[in-house]
Amino acid sequence: MTVIYLASRSPRRRELLTQLGVAHDVLLFAPAAPGVDDEPQLPGEAAADYVRRTARDKAWQGARALAERQLPPRPVLAADTTVILAGEVLGKPRDRDDAIGILRRLSGATHEVHTALALVDGEQLHEDVSITEVVFDVLSDAQIAAYCDSGEPYDKAGAYGIQGGAGRFVSRIAGSFTGVMGLPLFETARLLAKLDNRKSS
Repeated sequence: MTVIYLASRSPRRRELLTQLGVAHDVLLFAPAAPGVDDEPQLPGEAAADYVRRTARDKAWQGARALAERQLPPRPVLAADTTVILAGEVLGKPRDRDDAIGILRRLSGATHEVHTALALVDGEQLHEDVSITEVVFDVLSDAQIAAYCDSGEPYDKAGAYGIQGGAGRFVSRIAGSFTGVMGLPLFETARLLAKLDNRKSS
């Protein structure tokens, strides 16, 4: 299988790629300044369009970085995960109060997790997306406070990680568990198969 670059800082995405047996190197960018949103939603942009555009932007940014840094040319994989409640994007919480507010909104509600994938191979762009429906149990203020005390919510879209302590809040999912984690294995494997098909054609 072709060695790729992963344009992501997420250790979860690295673990999931390794689970797929995909050889990869991580392509890092300078982090945004504190308090600065480096993935802003455009005015009037639908949530489903936002997550796909953000993944594309990351992949093309990675491809440009290869040339700028004079790195060996390889395909670049990027992903973006967004929690959507009633059509609204719930991003990473700014602080504890924001995390509490987000989790209160998710309590007892059904939301969607979209993880968009973008793979840049030379001048070609390949895309896919995983959409998973997630249902939360009704959460008490004590449960929310204890989860915020754990420190888990603050670097995660929607203020929770399904693979961590928040797994106990989820009463049902319809879709991809690994998609909610940040890298849907089925869709990722399907996308990367295009690289193997390219070589055999």
